[in-house]
Amino acid sequence: MRPTDPAPEPQRPPPHARLRPGGVREQVVLWHPEAPAQPAMGTPCNGCGLCCLAEPCPLGMLVSRRRTGACVALRWSPAERPGQGGRYVCGMVADPAGVTGWRHAWALRWLKALSLRWIAAGRGCDALPLEAVRPPGGEPPPG
Repeated sequence: MRPTDPAPEPQRPPPHARLRPGGVREQVVLWHPEAPAQPAMGTPCNGCGLCCLAEPCPLGMLVSRRRTGACVALRWSPAERPGQGGRYVCGMVADPAGVTGWRHAWALRWLKALSLRWIAAGRGCDALPLEAVRPPGGEPPPG
């Protein structure tokens, strides 16, 4: 008689994503408290960063080497003037050398232009509407 294999544990969603009742996917992301609210679908990007914090775009998948979680190329850009809020920017556009480690100016210009096309810069927000919820107690997340 052979010992029986232990029963496999039921698969759980990753710790950063889970399903709520009704099949609605819930995901926790750390969002900068000064980030602007998500714009309406199709309106110009305002740098809220929620799309890239939720999952990387196809370019971000190449850079991050993963399909879930925040994109490693996402950068927080603090306010340039007092009274303005900061915003998230794509590091492949704002600082391709910092993301890739490349140093040749011609390659960085090419990569920046290609990145603008791949992330559809200027085409408007294409992220599904996301609901931002503060943690219990109403305190913003640390960071």
